[in-house]
Amino acid sequence: MARVLAAVSTALHRIRRTRRNRTRSLRTAPRALALSRRYRARRPHPATELVHQPHPYARVLGLMTVVLLGAWLGLLIVGNVRVPVGPMDTTMTLRPSLDGGTKINVAPLGALELRSHQAPLRLDVDVDRLDPVRSQALVDHPERLSGLQEEVAQDVEHGTLDLAVRSCVAVVSGATALGLAVYRRPRRALAAGGLALTLLAACGGTAFATWNPNSVLEPKFSGLLSSAPSLVGNARSIVSEFDVYQKELARLVTNVTKLYDVTSTLPGYEPDPTTIRVLHVSDIHLNPASWKIIASLVEQYDINVIVDSGDTMDHGTAAENGFLDPIADLGAPYVWVRGNHDSLLTQRYLEKIKNVRVLDEGRAVTVAGLRFAGIGDPQFTPDRSADPGGGQAQQEAGALLASVLRDQRVAGTPVDIAVAHEPEAARQTDGEVPLVLAGHLHHQEMEVMKGGTRLRIEGSTGGSGLRALEGKYPDPIEASVLYLDRDTRRLQAWDEIKLGGLGLTTAEVSRHLPEENKPGAVQSPTQPSTLPPTPSPTPSSTLSSTPQPTPSPSPSPTPSAGTP
Repeated sequence: MARVLAAVSTALHRIRRTRRNRTRSLRTAPRALALSRRYRARRPHPATELVHQPHPYARVLGLMTVVLLGAWLGLLIVGNVRVPVGPMDTTMTLRPSLDGGTKINVAPLGALELRSHQAPLRLDVDVDRLDPVRSQALVDHPERLSGLQEEVAQDVEHGTLDLAVRSCVAVVSGATALGLAVYRRPRRALAAGGLALTLLAACGGTAFATWNPNSVLEPKFSGLLSSAPSLVGNARSIVSEFDVYQKELARLVTNVTKLYDVTSTLPGYEPDPTTIRVLHVSDIHLNPASWKIIASLVEQYDINVIVDSGDTMDHGTAAENGFLDPIADLGAPYVWVRGNHDSLLTQRYLEKIKNVRVLDEGRAVTVAGLRFAGIGDPQFTPDRSADPGGGQAQQEAGALLASVLRDQRVAGTPVDIAVAHEPEAARQTDGEVPLVLAGHLHHQEMEVMKGGTRLRIEGSTGGSGLRALEGKYPDPIEASVLYLDRDTRRLQAWDEIKLGGLGLTTAEVSRHLPEENKPGAVQSPTQPSTLPPTPSPTPSSTLSSTPQPTPSPSPSPTPSAGTP
């Protein structure tokens, strides 16, 4: 019995001790758990030590890449608007670009490029189609053309505002969507969208700050439109009507409308009767395709006189003289100076051709109301070799020409245009004549020298001749149309014409204005004091569109390493 009581007592004691231990554990468990958590927090987690933290610059670069790519995709997908502009349906789009500007695509006629602004955004305007109902209304009611200016301005304004809103939505949506796909964090995605909107606003502000409404005065044409440089006004009217940009825009739309209406029979070029047109050609180098191109330009632009600054031949032999026979039928007087590939045999043969005026030793002639004087190249290097004393010879020839120009001015018969083949000889006439023409370099340049004389260097109208077969890429066929005032005989504007060489059919015409003829310009004090100032031109109207000639796949070449 005693043993039983002892066992029961021991069991009760153990139960009581277990209860006390359990209660004590429950009381100390939260404190132990807190200590454990604090210890774990202080101790670095092994997994955390293995995660690579990107460099801050790398994170910024990645974010910018996402923003730019997303914004571009947004503009590409939804960043365009359909806008009716006058009688035409157009599509306006913003595109990333390093140069900015505006490009108007008039399919199938070509494109018109304007340096309207400088920003990393280009405005593309695609003329989709001519609305038959609206165009027929203009044809049936020509009096509506007078109100086309306001209509076009309103259409463009509404389209631009709509495009701005659409572009903002497009870039924000594109950048946000791409940011969400890449980062999978809403905050990062919203940051990308906000940054894209900020960049677009900055680009828009830059475009607004650099906006140049007078860019329509010097457009660049390509395609079939290159045959119609007067779509935005001729050499006289663009100078006198620069003050109202909307008028020029309305004229552009009106003429494009007419071009669409008569695509099969494009209207001919109507010249301004108060302007003298000079076609400057050079370095034909025996390319037979050049004569057809020159004849087409003479007819299209109603050329008054052709000036050839030399290197018509390649070797100057008597066997080549028959190549010159088409000059008699070009449709305009032909003023010529000898180049370093033209021999005295060539010169004597040309003197016998009808309508040709050969200039040498400073001889002066009056053709089409302009007085010309020129000198032949003192070198004859048909093998393209370089004469060590050539530089001195060119300077002496130029000095002789300058002396003749001074004598002509003293005699009361001042020369309007001087002509030499080598630019080094032409530079010696600085201050003695308003304009001097040269060639030889096979690329186009225009420069106003220190004495005020303007030097025009023409490219190769023959695409560098047969030497195109020696190079990898063809040279373009180049020529220029110079517009001179009939009263003062001063340069008003010029068109640079470039045709693709050796089988290419591209064509570009770029309109340029002298600085003194641009809006707000004053007469330059560096111009020769003996020359009369340029008067304010009177407005006139034009319409053009005869298709631009393109060279046939005949040799039209690249200059070799020798002298041109």
